[in-house]
Amino acid sequence: MNVLVYDGPGVSQTSLSYTISTLKQLLQQNYVVQSISPKALKREPWAPSCALLVIPGGRDLPYLTSLGPAMNTISKYVLSGGSYLGFCAGAYFASSRVEWEMGTPLEVQGDRPLKFFPGPSHGCVYPGFQYESENGARSISIVSPAGTRQHGLYYNGGGQFIMSDKMKGVTPLAYYVDDGQSGMVAGVSCEVGKGKAVLWHVHLEFPTNSDFALAAGSRSSTQLSPEDLLKSEQDRRALLRETLQFLGLSVSANNPRDAPQPPSKPLPQFLCGSSEQVSAIAKALRQLHEKDSDLIEDANDTFQLHDPAAGDELPDISLNADFPDIRHIIAFPNAIPSASLTSHFSLQSYFEHLENAQRRYSSPTTPPLQAPIGSVLLYGEAVTSTQTLLQSNPKTLEVLPVPILSLATYQLNGRGRGSNVWASPLGCLQWSLLLRPPPHFPNNKLVFIQYLVGLAVVKACKDVTGGVSTGGADVVLKWPNDIYARTKGPKGEEILRKIGGILVNTVFMAGGVRVVVGCGLNVLNEPPILSLSQLLLKKGAAAERLTMEGMAATIMAIFGQMWDQFVAASGSFESFVDLYLESWVHSDQLVTLETVTPPVKVRIVGITPDHGLLRTLPEGSRGTTSHDFIDLQPDGNSFDMMAGLIKTKR
Repeated sequence: MNVLVYDGPGVSQTSLSYTISTLKQLLQQNYVVQSISPKALKREPWAPSCALLVIPGGRDLPYLTSLGPAMNTISKYVLSGGSYLGFCAGAYFASSRVEWEMGTPLEVQGDRPLKFFPGPSHGCVYPGFQYESENGARSISIVSPAGTRQHGLYYNGGGQFIMSDKMKGVTPLAYYVDDGQSGMVAGVSCEVGKGKAVLWHVHLEFPTNSDFALAAGSRSSTQLSPEDLLKSEQDRRALLRETLQFLGLSVSANNPRDAPQPPSKPLPQFLCGSSEQVSAIAKALRQLHEKDSDLIEDANDTFQLHDPAAGDELPDISLNADFPDIRHIIAFPNAIPSASLTSHFSLQSYFEHLENAQRRYSSPTTPPLQAPIGSVLLYGEAVTSTQTLLQSNPKTLEVLPVPILSLATYQLNGRGRGSNVWASPLGCLQWSLLLRPPPHFPNNKLVFIQYLVGLAVVKACKDVTGGVSTGGADVVLKWPNDIYARTKGPKGEEILRKIGGILVNTVFMAGGVRVVVGCGLNVLNEPPILSLSQLLLKKGAAAERLTMEGMAATIMAIFGQMWDQFVAASGSFESFVDLYLESWVHSDQLVTLETVTPPVKVRIVGITPDHGLLRTLPEGSRGTTSHDFIDLQPDGNSFDMMAGLIKTKR
């Protein structure tokens, strides 16, 4: 799930920076904290995967203009159960009306459309505000309704919430106390439909020991001692934790240092498999060495190949290296690395599971056309991105002779579709697979690869967990490349939640096409991230059957069998269509198509057999001719299931 922080016209870059850094400290174990543009808020289907939308400090009027086209989407998101957090300008923006610096040249007044707080916000509470200046900033204190005081908070231009006895679902969180302003409300929580909003007129995102807060404090009448300053920062973080927990988020440990932390730098990758295959890859890589050097300098990364003897020393060297940008690969042509080097993933167990799964899923009618998929593994506990390491290094990509599976426990810069970031917490199975279609493979059939991978992942999830009928996970496909699970909501209603995604990149080279398939699947994640293990526990099934090694091996064996059949049929998807339609959630689904003008209601009827397009039929049409259908490309459109909309990606 994502925590999205608005970044667009009107945003204070200082507030944005502190908002993102503070939220990452508190939430990064469970969520991806990233910025989002006004364009994306309007065009992209961000709401289903958003745990919290945050509007930081800045200027309210530009927000009104830039976010105008997305206002209905934001409002619907919160009313439907989403969460909203606003700091200063983000709090003004979410009030029903703004009355600010009335009777001065800076005056701003007018109604606001979101109305999460159903009353006006009046400002400034403290005088002296100046645009593009810190002259009006100050360090202030607030007090909770229970009497708890918070000192040293950064204030610059904030207002007060004008309360009314008639307001329902609104709770004051804190009051101003300095300079005779006691009783003025500085923060509120609001029940908004099925969702929630918390609005703070003080800059709770600014650390009390930040340069801005300290400078503002130097102009205040009351100076905090170093001990008081330390306590004020602890109190600020505690107040933010309470805010986020009220909004339904799972917050990291009180002290981030007490929580398990992923490695901060990439660690060596271990190349394993049959002696013949690993030796062939090592030979191909050594041919790329720079003159008088054992380094392989590629477009995005620099690699260094090592013999097995380096295995015990390199992990520690990598974390303290003078050259952290070198990606170390240790080739094991005749053995498997010690289990102590791969504590989060047992290579021995993976290859045992793979051998068993390949026997189970092999097809006597379709012999393998190349080395079995998954039989060559490049594993690293921490890498930048399994996808980028393969796709963005063309020299390496061109010479690798066999299909290679790149797998990591942690990705430091995991990639999703488009510009999305993929969260990589412990328990997520994340991998990329390098494929080399035959020389004469039809290019127009490459689009089906993402569908084929999706099928393999869904089948593996069902097979490993035991299937729906026996209490296993109910896993389905969302077009074009997402993995969802059917589960129960808080009131027992059936809901769909994302547990995985697929990314396919195609690279055309002189030696033929290369396809890099990436996938992230939540297998053993802890709440609040939904995973296969939690789905089993909810059904009372034994989650012990799930392992990262077994799931990875099963996916590879199933996809390997499908891939051989797919390639042997020159890319025909015909033999997989029925299984695909059984596995997705869209059959006969009625949606609004916004890729045409005016928008029309259409029913989803399938996938075109020639180019893998999503085939839709306008409501009321019989589909007697090909002209009746509206076909959509998977890479040019986005599907917002929550809103029942298909939009053009822009």
